[in-house]
Amino acid sequence: MEIFKNETHQEDDSHWLSVSDLMSCLMIVFLFIAITLMRHAFIERDKIKQVAVAYQENQVAIYQDLKKEFEPDLNKWNADIDEDTLTFTFKSPDVLFKVGESHLSDQYKHLLTDFFPRYMSVLEQYKSSINEVRIEGHTSSQWNSNSSERDAYFHYMDLSQGRTRSVLSFVHDLETSAAHKDWIKSKFAAVGFSSSKLILDEKNIEDSVKSRRVSFRVVTNAEIQIKRILEATE
Repeated sequence: MEIFKNETHQEDDSHWLSVSDLMSCLMIVFLFIAITLMRHAFIERDKIKQVAVAYQENQVAIYQDLKKEFEPDLNKWNADIDEDTLTFTFKSPDVLFKVGESHLSDQYKHLLTDFFPRYMSVLEQYKSSINEVRIEGHTSSQWNSNSSERDAYFHYMDLSQGRTRSVLSFVHDLETSAAHKDWIKSKFAAVGFSSSKLILDEKNIEDSVKSRRVSFRVVTNAEIQIKRILEATE
């Protein structure tokens, strides 16, 4: 009887030993899976980090080249360049356009004839990293007291869009743009924002003069690259 008990005990020990070995194997498998997933996540994180770093370096390079090219002209043109958004803004639309009209003044045509070939010369070396160049038109929120706020908004929408289309049409037709026509057609967009993006002063009050402006904004393709990386990991 005792021999039978010993054999049964040994069989129980052997059974639990097998379960223990199985659990150990499963733990090792799960550990390897976890390590593989973590490694994959780190690789994708590093890819996105590389794109972000390249994006920042590219932004800085474009800004510095634009500033180097145009810094002597900014004051006389009443213009500035925003480093964070790569936006080149002309801040005197009342000089560039007649009040309430979208036709370019002779002064603005002369300015654009000087500005645009030089602008394209700077962007030329960054074409592969540029997704879009937006010509953006903005107005103040001031309106005629005889018009409703809604009517004023859409009136200024038409005006801002008309002005940016006039600018795009003019620079597209310049003789100096002949070599860039295909790229201009595929990358340039004329966008009117009406009074949706106002400039506020230090007291958070609208600056109606600065709110009326026309800008050239470079949009790089870093976001598209990051999106592609994320899609590839799904």
